[in-house]
Amino acid sequence: MSDPDCLFCNIVAGNIPSTKVYEDDETYAFMDIAPAAEGHTVVVPKTHTKDVLEADPAVYASTAKAAQAVARRAVDVLQADGVNVLNNCGPAAWQTVFHLHFHVIPRYTDKSKDSLTLPWVPHPGDLDAIRAIGEKLAF
Repeated sequence: MSDPDCLFCNIVAGNIPSTKVYEDDETYAFMDIAPAAEGHTVVVPKTHTKDVLEADPAVYASTAKAAQAVARRAVDVLQADGVNVLNNCGPAAWQTVFHLHFHVIPRYTDKSKDSLTLPWVPHPGDLDAIRAIGEKLAF
C-alpha cells in the first residue's frame, strides 16, 4: 500500500532515485540528501503510514528494528562516536514528510563531519508540575 503523492513512497518504489543503505521485506533505508552529519540515513516502512501515532505496531517495530541495524552499522563502519535516532511526529515536531520515518544520524567529535546541534539546553523543571503531568499521562 503506497501513496502516489508521498515522497518516501516514491523513493521506495524507485520513482525517485536514492542511495540505498538497507532493505528488507518491510523497510527501506537511504541516505538523506540534506544530511546533518556524515552518514545521515532515513529509515522508512515500505507501507505508507502517516506517522508514529497511526502506525500499526508491527510496522513501527520493523521500522525501529531497521533503524537500530543502521545505527549499529554507522558506529561499526563509519566509526561514529555516537548516534541519534530521531522521529518527528506532526508539524509542531518538525515533521515535513508525512510518512513514518526515523533519521539515523551518526555523531562525531570531529565537527567537520557533524553539523547537528542540540535544539534545547536541558535544565531542571518544576518538580510539582512534572509530577502532575506525569499523573495525567499515567495509564
